[in-house]
Amino acid sequence: MKEITVDSVGDITEKPAQEQPPNWRRYFSFSTDHKVIGIQYLVTSFLFFLVGGIFAMIIRGELMTPESDLVERTVYNGMFTMHGTVMLFMWTFPSLVGLANYLVPIMIGARDMAFPRLNAAAFWMVPVVGILMMASFFVPGGPAQSGWWAYPPVSLQNPTGNLINGQVLWILAVAISGVSSIMGAVNFVTTIVRMRAPGMTFFRMPVFVWAVFAAQIIQLFGLPALTAGAVMLLFDITVGTGFFDPANGGNPVLFQHFFWFYSHPAVYVIILPIFGVFSEIFPVYSRKPLFGYKVVAISSMIIAGVSGLVWVHHMYASGTPLWMRMIFMLSTMCVSVPTGIKVFAWVATIWGGKIRLNTPMLFSLGGLVMFVFAGITGIMLSSVPVDIHVNNTYFVVGHFHYVLYGTVTMGMYSAIYHWFPKMTGKMYYEGLGQLHFWLSFIGTNLNFLPMHPLGLQGMLRRVSSYAPEYTFWNVMASLGAFLLGMSTLPFILNMVASWIQGKKATDNPWRAIGLEWMISSPPEVENFEEIPVIISGPYGYGKSDPLTANDPNGHGHTAEVPEPVN
Repeated sequence: MKEITVDSVGDITEKPAQEQPPNWRRYFSFSTDHKVIGIQYLVTSFLFFLVGGIFAMIIRGELMTPESDLVERTVYNGMFTMHGTVMLFMWTFPSLVGLANYLVPIMIGARDMAFPRLNAAAFWMVPVVGILMMASFFVPGGPAQSGWWAYPPVSLQNPTGNLINGQVLWILAVAISGVSSIMGAVNFVTTIVRMRAPGMTFFRMPVFVWAVFAAQIIQLFGLPALTAGAVMLLFDITVGTGFFDPANGGNPVLFQHFFWFYSHPAVYVIILPIFGVFSEIFPVYSRKPLFGYKVVAISSMIIAGVSGLVWVHHMYASGTPLWMRMIFMLSTMCVSVPTGIKVFAWVATIWGGKIRLNTPMLFSLGGLVMFVFAGITGIMLSSVPVDIHVNNTYFVVGHFHYVLYGTVTMGMYSAIYHWFPKMTGKMYYEGLGQLHFWLSFIGTNLNFLPMHPLGLQGMLRRVSSYAPEYTFWNVMASLGAFLLGMSTLPFILNMVASWIQGKKATDNPWRAIGLEWMISSPPEVENFEEIPVIISGPYGYGKSDPLTANDPNGHGHTAEVPEPVN
């Protein structure tokens, strides 16, 4: 393959790079192939997803009964903190970066990412982050116990008196994760801006690329705040500075501003690529063009802009003045406008289409249904009176998990099934895929729906014991969690068995339109024998275009491969 670099004046050059090890060994090497790195991200993040899921099942096992009788309270607090941290920093972010790594260069007609070595370095920081988090279980005092948000002054407590403790390792891991994500954001933005194929204008890019572009812009302007806050908190714990410690004249609410200035936009960093996945999958399995393509694409950028104006709605109960509450209540509600545009566009795309209810489509439809529910409760939480009433209760936990699991994880499963033939050259087993969907859909709703009445009745989160009147809904939620945990078994079996001995896939098994479906399955190292020239938009299902009449599937595609271009 070739290494692609962009110099200080924006010129792109290519030079030969070291060949990758053959077969499975490439996935354990410092590969610079964006497709190998993408699969490295996906597999690594899924392993940590299983770890976070085990923590969740232990937590729900403790909450089966009102008494704290399964694990010690300090262990419960540690698992509660590490469950949230692992699921966010080790599953959702890396898995979506992996998917984008694999697809974005192919979708825009590039041979690789702009900075392949930086891309590889960003990935290999992820296992370091995971090792630091898991190592915190083996230091004196155990892992961090202050929640995944690590608010001071709770996070400043050091019961062991040791310099190296679980909270310090947690902060180091978050800071390294932040550096890795910033490196990835620089790479994605540069790749999308500078390395599109000839004719690939912005309004010929697939919506998935638009969504990744918007998400990575959020990373660039928001993530430095969280990284800086984590470093300042580390200094407070280790060398006794007073940024956030009230005992030293610090302001603990200042950390909340640092944290949420990034961590609420981070929700859009996570969900925007999933919106892009929905926008790619609904047209394929409905055999219709994406409704309102340009408006859907622009709405991602609007979400990126508004996302920087909503963080204080997490702090209504932190002594914020009334005028600030009102401003951020309105700005938070405004996010529903570009998001609603996407939902209406997806429904209009599906409406009247020739729908195929195979596994990717089922997961996308299930994710869409649960996102609509999460959006309704999100608008409720943007309202100051409602938010103060349910602040720090299980209503917030239920809403958040409908976004993070009901939408993001379901969307990730949809993407994995849809692009699995392209990544591996093998077809998955449809029966196992459908079993996986129904177990996931039922388990998700049974797990997280009961949290809403619990929160409205006043049950606080982060507790290992509770009043007996909350027992029924907690038992329902725990049964759902165990079903959700079991739902991963058919997925693992499907992926492993299909990759090893599945039926060989054709280059375009879904008869889809897009550059990734014009090349071999799996793709060659440099993706394209010749860089394609783009001659039409990305969603031509059902359209007749004389420029694309050479498509053997009769649906039109977006590019033709020319003679070599100087």
